[in-house]
Amino acid sequence: MDSSKVGILALGSHEERHGAALPLDTDAKLASHVALEAAKRTGARFLGVLYASYELPGIDTGRHQPLEQLTDELISTLRAAKETLGLEGVVLVNGHGGNEPLRDHLQAVMRELGIPVIFNNAIVDLEGPHAATGELSMGAAVGITDVSRLAEHIDFARYPEVGFVGLEEAHARYPWAKQHAREVGKVGVRIDRFLGSKLIECVIGDVINDVHEL
Repeated sequence: MDSSKVGILALGSHEERHGAALPLDTDAKLASHVALEAAKRTGARFLGVLYASYELPGIDTGRHQPLEQLTDELISTLRAAKETLGLEGVVLVNGHGGNEPLRDHLQAVMRELGIPVIFNNAIVDLEGPHAATGELSMGAAVGITDVSRLAEHIDFARYPEVGFVGLEEAHARYPWAKQHAREVGKVGVRIDRFLGSKLIECVIGDVINDVHEL
């Protein structure tokens, strides 16, 4: 498949709390940055970013939409892109952990569209705890982290979503959430632009590999 026949679409969250140093749409911005960079380097088509996002039950970090709405928006967006651009395959760049259940619907999406779709979750896999060192550092690398607000950012009483430290319901439901909170409590939170740049490059490389696979 020619790379110009591959589309790259970002998935994120536009209204999710990320502490003091990161914007509400951090996930959407990181995913869009990676998707655009991968498209530039491969010749694939950049398809923008979806508006809808989903969140797991018991995780209160902001405003999200039902999984059905996310799936419907994905199908309608990719159908329009396929018809308009003649796409023969798509890579989804996911920047929001709550979107991961979409994977279970990909077979239905591909049957509906008649093209292969790859779900790339490298941002979520590499960033670690929510709004903590990995995500802050990636944000710094792409210019969306306010480094002057780090001291405020780690006020967990005010920003309980950072590392999920104060999200007790999430701890009770999801062992990984409790583990992330413990990790943040143990090693703290910092901003490292070099680390962020390395993580971003790793993710871009992973998306490029998915384009080549198609």
